[in-house]
Amino acid sequence: MPDTPHVLAEGVERFRRGAFPARADLFTRLATTHRPGTLFIGCSDARVVPELITQSEPGELFVIRTAGNLVPAHTPGADGVAASVEYAVAVLGVGDIVVCGHSACGAMTAIAERHDLGAAPAVAAWLRHADAAPAHADTTDLAALVRGNVRAQLANLATHPSVARAVARRRLTLHGWVYDIPTGTVEDVTP
Repeated sequence: MPDTPHVLAEGVERFRRGAFPARADLFTRLATTHRPGTLFIGCSDARVVPELITQSEPGELFVIRTAGNLVPAHTPGADGVAASVEYAVAVLGVGDIVVCGHSACGAMTAIAERHDLGAAPAVAAWLRHADAAPAHADTTDLAALVRGNVRAQLANLATHPSVARAVARRRLTLHGWVYDIPTGTVEDVTP
């Protein structure tokens, strides 16, 4: 097993010696400016890297990553996802939100195959935010469930007051994507 802290430290050193100096002007500007145009909500899956998939530069995306790219519907009280959505929309003024699901999603597989999550109660509770996904799916297969989940999360997003206001004022557009890991393709599943 590799020495993970050492490997990560080596990566940081390569960044400091190579990538950072090559983009010094960009990082100088980013030190005082934070104006991403898009909120990208994707899965925590390590194979799904928003900046790589979209070929975005640092500062262009505001990113939220959750298991199953889930966005709980708005409820009173604070939570990390709601706070991040509100900050992106109401403070940063993003013009687009992308909810991006992906092939071979472990969260959607657990739902589709009805995995026993008794040993992972927090995961089981979190996945309840995908309860509406089957209703948005054309069939019951995994790919359809992934697409249905993206549509369900877009519906959940629309319940957030900051999102609803910005959409009503035509300052915000919601997009649904599904990224296919083996082909690198992105399917637009926006309703």
